[in-house]
Amino acid sequence: MRTLLQNGTVINFDSRFEADVLVENGRIESVQKGMPVPDGAELIDASGMYVMPGFIDTHTHFDLDTGSAVTADNFDTGSKAAVLGGTTTVLDFATQDRNGTLKAALEMWHKKARGASCNYGFHMAIARWDEATAAEMDDMTAAGVTSYKMYMVYNGLYVDDGQIYAALKEAKKRGALIGAHCENWHVLLRMCDEVKARGILGPEGHPLSRPAAVEAEAVARFLRIAELAQTPAYVVHLSTAEGFFEAERARARGQEVYLETCPQYLLLTDERYKDFDGAKFVMSPPLRQETDREALWRGLSAGAIQTVGTDHCSFTMAQKAMGEGDFTKIPNGAPGVQHRPQLMYTYGVLTGKLSLEQMVKSLSKNAALLFGMPDRGEIRPGMAADIVVWDPNAQGRITDTDHAHHCDNSPYAGFAVRGRARDVLLNGRHVVENGVLKGSGAGKYIARERYQKTV
Repeated sequence: MRTLLQNGTVINFDSRFEADVLVENGRIESVQKGMPVPDGAELIDASGMYVMPGFIDTHTHFDLDTGSAVTADNFDTGSKAAVLGGTTTVLDFATQDRNGTLKAALEMWHKKARGASCNYGFHMAIARWDEATAAEMDDMTAAGVTSYKMYMVYNGLYVDDGQIYAALKEAKKRGALIGAHCENWHVLLRMCDEVKARGILGPEGHPLSRPAAVEAEAVARFLRIAELAQTPAYVVHLSTAEGFFEAERARARGQEVYLETCPQYLLLTDERYKDFDGAKFVMSPPLRQETDREALWRGLSAGAIQTVGTDHCSFTMAQKAMGEGDFTKIPNGAPGVQHRPQLMYTYGVLTGKLSLEQMVKSLSKNAALLFGMPDRGEIRPGMAADIVVWDPNAQGRITDTDHAHHCDNSPYAGFAVRGRARDVLLNGRHVVENGVLKGSGAGKYIARERYQKTV
């Protein structure tokens, strides 16, 4: 199967240029200007369009059972939403049961992901650290799982500092990267009780119970543990200026630190908890203040924040209503996997905060490097043909229902957006044409390699 994308402007993390792109057998065969049309090739006219590497979402939660609710999106609906937005690969979390094995978790998530419409890989979420779990890491490496997540929060997932230290050292031996959800669990539980004791029971209580210092303290602690273990460290969904400051302090000490943030922390503030539908903004970490938002944009613009994931974890408004009268019972999370590229283009590139090259770097290239996908994240010969033809002239407005998420709400409802993924190639197959999904179920599992440093 051959496809020729003609007359577009190729955008890589370090360059932009006019060229045609020839795809054959799932790979990029040639990138040059004025190529002749091969016999039998499908032609895609990319005149006036940007041709970008497929976007990679570093952080999704599809088909997740929290114990009180199951996310509205499974891999079927979530992956369709992803690829329609231009995201060709998601990294979801295969979560170990407290009394289970990594192998069992991986097998379960492979079953969940069967038939996905975008490519996928798994971070392994470690819920129990002991010698048996450590011994399984070799098997995970062989299976293409080269990144892990550890939670400093949540019953059933919380691991202590010593366990994090030991896991970091074991991961380093295998060229794997560990990310952490950084919040002080024991303090925030006390603060939840204090906020409710003040009679604050609605969504506005959520950010009061998890102030910025709750994240910053845990970021500082996680990075000091990584310093002692002499390992790199990855902080997921960074939301605060104070947490960013702690990461910069660690870097000044000579540590290798990587940071992920999310569109919600770049675009929304805690004022939204006062809205009539404030429950839909309940996520952890919570939305923050304007000063935090500004600091994260500065960090992303300067290249000090490496990736932008979504933490896509969707719940319906009926599920959110489970916490009416007690904000601690509102399912935590929000959708976003479809709209991330549009939001970053509209509010990053078009406002001058990011260049197109930086958009590609933070949405694709850095994720490909950090998470062991060296044949993705760039438009050049030999790379996997995950390609987005981006229409910079498209205009629209996000609503609570005008999306492919299996969810009746969006935290970005009302946001005007520019640009869209007009066409998407997945492993060389033309799966989205003029914004319409024409081929579902074409995703495949990406077995990943050792992590590499970002650019």
